[in-house]
Amino acid sequence: MMRAARVLMLLAAVGLLGSSIAAAQDAPTEPPSSDASRAPESAPDPVVSTPKPTSLGELLDLVEQGFSEERQENRQRVERFRRAKDDQVRLLDEARADLARSEARGELLEAQFEQGEADLTNVQADLEERTGNLGELFGVVRQVAGDMQAHAWESVTSSQLGNREAILKRLGRSKELPSTEDLEKLWFELHREMTQQGMVVRYRTPVLSADGQEAPREVVRAGVFSVVSDGRYLLWDSAIQKIRELNRQPPSRYVNTVAPYEASSSGFARLAVDPSRGALLSALIDTPNRTERVQQGGPVGYTIIGLGIIALIVGVVRWLALASTSRKVSAQRRTHTPDAGNPLGRVLAVYDDNKRAAPEALEMKLDEMVLREAGKLEQLLWLVKVVSVVAPLLGLLGTVTGMIQTFQAITLFGAGDPKMMAGGISEALVTTMLGLIVAIPLVLLHATLSRSARRIAGILVERSAGLVALRIESEDA
Repeated sequence: MMRAARVLMLLAAVGLLGSSIAAAQDAPTEPPSSDASRAPESAPDPVVSTPKPTSLGELLDLVEQGFSEERQENRQRVERFRRAKDDQVRLLDEARADLARSEARGELLEAQFEQGEADLTNVQADLEERTGNLGELFGVVRQVAGDMQAHAWESVTSSQLGNREAILKRLGRSKELPSTEDLEKLWFELHREMTQQGMVVRYRTPVLSADGQEAPREVVRAGVFSVVSDGRYLLWDSAIQKIRELNRQPPSRYVNTVAPYEASSSGFARLAVDPSRGALLSALIDTPNRTERVQQGGPVGYTIIGLGIIALIVGVVRWLALASTSRKVSAQRRTHTPDAGNPLGRVLAVYDDNKRAAPEALEMKLDEMVLREAGKLEQLLWLVKVVSVVAPLLGLLGTVTGMIQTFQAITLFGAGDPKMMAGGISEALVTTMLGLIVAIPLVLLHATLSRSARRIAGILVERSAGLVALRIESEDA
């Protein structure tokens, strides 16, 4: 009996423990609720110790009490589940209501947007209809103002009329229709520029000197083409919007027209003008003069010039000598009295000194004197001929060395910048030019000298042959 009671108590205790664990595992986790009226969760109850039963009756009471508490807890749990379900239904209804209101507001805004677009289209069409040709006028004004701004920036008239960039820039970039006042200002600037282009004006303006000093100076402007002062050409520098002196003046044939033009006050006067507004003047300044051109030839060029000068001096001296000898020989041909101051006279003197000699001996003496005199006539002519032949060869040598320099520059710096190759190309061309310039006149000079020498030598040969024939005739008689 006691053993049966103990088993029953053990089973009851195990049943109570299992029901408690099952209740703890089955209890759902309640989601957080946004309802402010919901009461905060209570703190967990303190652990109460279960009294140990001492008899079957107490055990039965404990079991009944556990069942009662479990049923009460289950009813509370079901009640919480019902309240949570009601809250979820209420929140879902509220979310659906908010979505409906948002969709209705979106449809309203979309309708308003479409209406606004329609109204804007109508307003734009009304604006285009009212403006009419004003839109085309606006485009023309912007284009003309932009072109006039670029023209005024480059025009030398700005040194006299001042900077007109502000109004033109504003009209060129404006996005609004120009006012009547703006149109009048644009018309005035156009008319003033056209008028000034055909005028010659004398006025004072700041001028930037070659050493960077700026000082007011009286200048004379010939239209928009040339600006002169103190007998020299000036240049309008659009980058700094100032008139400046040139680093070097153009050739004298242009500069010589400046001073008389400045001195004139009425009528017509000659002046070299630059229709390109400075481009041609800059090109003339950059063009090397004769000295700079010769320097571009380098050592080979100087050698050609030196040889040419020496050969020219020799040729001129020999030409003068041959001309004098020719005159003396011509005078000697008109007289029979030998003159030792000319070749023909010396040949005649040999004949006079050997009249009694045999014809063969006389002929040999005369031939000897003719050969001697012919050698004197052709003295140093070989130098002129040699230089006339060597000069083109030296020019060719300079061409080769110049091209070598050009290819070296291409190897080092590439072919992108022509200025890097200009030195070698200049040397190649200048040396060739100098060689031809030296050779051509020397060839003509050598031909002239050779012809004169041969003509005089021919006279000597002719006269010596005549003297020999005369001597033979005298012996036969």
